[in-house]
Amino acid sequence: MGFPVEAEAYINFIFARIAEWRKVAETSTKVHHLPLMFSIDGSTDLPELELDHLSGYQDSRPVRIGNAATDHVQLDIYGELMDSIYLYNKHGKPVSYAQWLDVRYITDFVCKVWDQPDMSIWEVRGQKQNFVYSKMMLWVAVDRALRLSEKRNFPCPNRLKWLETRDTIYEQVMQRGFNYDLNSFVQSYESNTTLDSAVLVAPLVFFMSPNDPQFIGTLDRILRSPEKGGLTSAGFVFRYDHEKTDDGVGGREGTFVMCTLWLIEALVRAGKYSKQYLATATTMFETVTNFRNHLGMLSEEISLSGSQLGNTPQAFSHLAYVSAALNLERVGNRD
Repeated sequence: MGFPVEAEAYINFIFARIAEWRKVAETSTKVHHLPLMFSIDGSTDLPELELDHLSGYQDSRPVRIGNAATDHVQLDIYGELMDSIYLYNKHGKPVSYAQWLDVRYITDFVCKVWDQPDMSIWEVRGQKQNFVYSKMMLWVAVDRALRLSEKRNFPCPNRLKWLETRDTIYEQVMQRGFNYDLNSFVQSYESNTTLDSAVLVAPLVFFMSPNDPQFIGTLDRILRSPEKGGLTSAGFVFRYDHEKTDDGVGGREGTFVMCTLWLIEALVRAGKYSKQYLATATTMFETVTNFRNHLGMLSEEISLSGSQLGNTPQAFSHLAYVSAALNLERVGNRD
């Protein structure tokens, strides 16, 4: 993207937070997870408060500051973190030995906690589950550590344990996270008849190939309309079926922009092997582009009436938009 200085500042900020976490975790008698969010000054004190004196955009109460999810266990964060470090080493500056020791500590920690339930990417406020997305991202965490150790020849005393953990996670996801009646990956081991568009990340993080029959089955299932057992409506994708999911929040919501763009990127990658998917991806990407506001910004969600909903502008949406655009361009250039 052309911002190497900002990337280095970000990764240094993250490693500083990891160092703070290690000091606490190494002396704690309980499992102490890496905090999943920080304020810009590095603090984790972010209590969620409702501001009753504010009506919000178009009277969209309640208006909140902070985030009650700060205390959640979201195991997917380790995969997102390790992928970021791996990509920084690849496209930015080489990771130092001191930073590698932090990577090694995180990976050893993941090998101890990967089989626990969590609240995952959607920050559900119901019961913890073994979410398939989280398991995929835990696989990513260990995979990227192994790749980094091989590329940089870093010492890796627990390599065999890492390899065993990575393989165990993968096989468990394939055995327990896939519903053969639906021919699709599902939301969690417990909610094994519920679709969740977060699993579209699988080929994006190289968990599996985009033309794998089990992923193609998932792609085709999610592309169906909600009335036909899918998650796609008017070119946009819902996170999951709210009637089947106890997320602890309640209420209706719009389609999710990031998930729509993940679907588009998955279609682009599958389109290398089947042109029909590439055509669908191109059409859907144009639709998303047309729903940006007058400043070119995207929100978190799009309502069925076409209005932008949720946080605006939304970083998740824009990151996914850039990634989908780059992948469309690459495939177009090859053609």
